[in-house]
Amino acid sequence: MHNSKGFTLVEIMIVVAIIGLLAAIAIPNFVSARATAATNACLANLRQMDSAIQMFQIDTGGWPTATGWSTELATYLRNVPTTCPGSSSTSYSYNAASGTVPAYASCGTHGNVAGVTPSS
Repeated sequence: MHNSKGFTLVEIMIVVAIIGLLAAIAIPNFVSARATAATNACLANLRQMDSAIQMFQIDTGGWPTATGWSTELATYLRNVPTTCPGSSSTSYSYNAASGTVPAYASCGTHGNVAGVTPSS
């Protein structure tokens, strides 16, 4: 009688193929989920900064200055975000009010959520 302990080469190859298939499906979904989460976090930061800009305007009757905006918004935000969660090399910027376009915060990667564009 043949005592069979262990796995055959075919069984091991099938298991490795199944693990590879699962990894091929899971890894792109994981990367996509991380990118979506970073985008959503960035847009949430922009919404909070825009709300703080509006509160500043209501309280003072003017807009934050182009050079001191992050310090001026510190009154309205616990932590003023400085960089985009999706790209640590991308800093948030402040776009001062111009004509009929109100002041708003923007991100070089994700744009803005104020409903305006720099050319408006």
